Amino acid sequence: MSDDLLVAARAVLSRAHAPHSGFRVGAAVRRASGSIYEGRNVEAVSDPERSDPERSWAETGANAAMAAAGEVETAKVAVIATAPRPVPPSGGGRPRIAEFAGHYVRVTMATTDGPTLTTTMAKPLPSAVDASLMQA
Repeated sequence: MSDDLLVAARAVLSRAHAPHSGFRVGAAVRRASGSIYEGRNVEAVSDPERSDPERSWAETGANAAMAAAGEVETAKVAVIATAPRPVPPSGGGRPRIAEFAGHYVRVTMATTDGPTLTTTMAKPLPSAVDASLMQA
């Protein structure tokens, strides 16, 4: 992975917090100026009566960091996950990417083992995340 955006997504992946699913995700977005903003997924059980954790999506974190810095336009997106094949941005992350990205912004999806898939926001991303990829 020589692309610096994928390198940034891989670096933040190591800080993902997914004790419940074991499915770690890192994301990075690049502004037209070249600035890179990162995010990682976080799981936490907020209610002891519930068995399913609350989640914060990696793409949401990267876009929040970009917005907090005063940036409003995404030039490129990278998402990397601990999965056997490239995983599209999460259902919760896609609208946030679309909010700051034009139709032709490149989205690169990768795995920790190296396979990648690149498309644009204008083309349909692969369908919903396959739940079997998120098993610990």
